[in-house]
Amino acid sequence: MEPTHSKTIGYVLWIFGFTGAHRFYFGRPITGVIWMCTGGLLGIGWLIDVFLIPWMENTAERKYKNGRLDFSVTWILNTFLGYLGIHRMYMGKWITGIIWFCTGGLFVFGWAYDFCTLNGQISEINESER
Repeated sequence: MEPTHSKTIGYVLWIFGFTGAHRFYFGRPITGVIWMCTGGLLGIGWLIDVFLIPWMENTAERKYKNGRLDFSVTWILNTFLGYLGIHRMYMGKWITGIIWFCTGGLFVFGWAYDFCTLNGQISEINESER
């Protein structure tokens, strides 16, 4: 079975861990928001997370469904081009992708919503195409 999430991508996002990016990637939106608002728990939680990434990757593997959409590609598109809706177009959500493109990720609020829900969106699409 092909993995859904990559430790390598997790560690790359961990570099920006004070933003919670790696936690969002591994499907932990609540702690992702906490990390974002507190600078990775003042950097302490961020340092501890370097050791927790393998565990977060394993739990994400059990929770989310693999399929046509690649989690890592979608997350990279969302992280760096999410305000343009490119990740939504990749997922086949063309109408909202164009809306995101024309409105800066629906005025950044839609982009923030996608950070919290993207794993579920991808897993749902992958599950429905089986």
